[in-house]
Amino acid sequence: MVNDFSQGKVWKNILLQMLPLTVAQLVHLLYNIVDRIYIGHLPGTDSIALTGVGLTFPIVTLIMAFCALFGTGGAPLFSIARGAGREDDAAVILGNVATLLTVSAGLLTVLGLVFRRPLLFFFGASDASFPYADAYLRIYLLGTVFSMLSTGLNFFITSQGYPTVGMLTTVIGAALNLTLDPVFIFVFHMGVAGAALATVLSQAVSALWVLRFLTAADTPITIRRENLRLRGGTVKRISALGLAGFIMQGTNCLVQVVCNATLQQFGGDLYVGIMTVLNSVREILSLPVSALATGAQPVLGYDYGAKRYERVKEGIRFTSFIGISYTLMAWLAVFLFPHFWVSVFSSEAALVEEGAHALRLYFFGFFFMSFQFSGQSVFQGLGKAKRAIFFSLLRKAVIVTPLTLILPRMGFGADGVFLAEPISNAIGGTAAFLTMYLTLYRRLGQTKADRN
Repeated sequence: MVNDFSQGKVWKNILLQMLPLTVAQLVHLLYNIVDRIYIGHLPGTDSIALTGVGLTFPIVTLIMAFCALFGTGGAPLFSIARGAGREDDAAVILGNVATLLTVSAGLLTVLGLVFRRPLLFFFGASDASFPYADAYLRIYLLGTVFSMLSTGLNFFITSQGYPTVGMLTTVIGAALNLTLDPVFIFVFHMGVAGAALATVLSQAVSALWVLRFLTAADTPITIRRENLRLRGGTVKRISALGLAGFIMQGTNCLVQVVCNATLQQFGGDLYVGIMTVLNSVREILSLPVSALATGAQPVLGYDYGAKRYERVKEGIRFTSFIGISYTLMAWLAVFLFPHFWVSVFSSEAALVEEGAHALRLYFFGFFFMSFQFSGQSVFQGLGKAKRAIFFSLLRKAVIVTPLTLILPRMGFGADGVFLAEPISNAIGGTAAFLTMYLTLYRRLGQTKADRN
């Protein structure tokens, strides 16, 4: 068996998956983070251009939700099938995911282009910020198929034990993005439209890299023509498991819409721009623990499929300890240096000052986020779809969205929007972790389902 995760030290297998993923996800962030840094420092625009780009986040997040639906839904099933020696089943899963990603990308592109104006105003755009948001989104949507294929299919490269190849998927694209961004934005004076064009071209190159690897003769399990035809049972299993990732991203979209609309009401364009910065900092700081959780999934899923339950437990302990330790250090870095993090994205004095205050509120108790990642990734990696879905909904839809609407109207103003996040992390993250520990970790190898 190629890349047998049931052999060797569990922690080493996880790190071998996680470290290239960390680099890959960090580089992937550069697609959007670098755009925001350049746009936040555009001369003569203050923070309004950054605000405009921030208004596109819900649509970008919705696109990523469909990536999660099919990519994170198919990849654990793919790993479990490989671990059980069912490589033909794994190949069918891969082919069906490729088709699902392509079809959904086409639909999202058309719908986004048709309805972008009413959507952006619904998301909190003003007359001043709409032109920037529209200029970015019109071009970004044209690259939806590249974004979804490169992101969604990359899971199947790492799931076969090729994390370095998966890392190169984003390294190549991001290197191109870093090169093209200043050229299009400043040399050709295209502004936010140039940032979007650089991103689309970079994603296209990444997508070609992924497809080349997954169709190569020497790749263990490849995309084959006969497996592209959708099979009802396979699609149902992929969608059922991926629904957790979809809901997590979909509820992120909901939260972004509610946050931007509420901040527009209680603070105006400046505070929508601040939320853009906070989301960017959160993406950076949550990246290592996210990569750890993602890197652990194929290892946990493989050992679970091979009925090596003590190794699964060892993997859960390792990822939980590392995740909690890291997020405690990240919280300290934000608390001590809030102005630094905000100033990376904007040089406007008012945004930096107000943003530093908001950042400390938003990241309070950040270590609870690792609880959510740990519990969620274990449920996802072991194919426990219903529990993964429940805790995705609990934190975002049941806790943070209502708090975002209620707290500002209780006298907290814009601060109420920023306080909703740490409260939801504490409640939702703790609930997810404890449930994972009590109902899954302690019972691994003891239940009838595990023994069969």
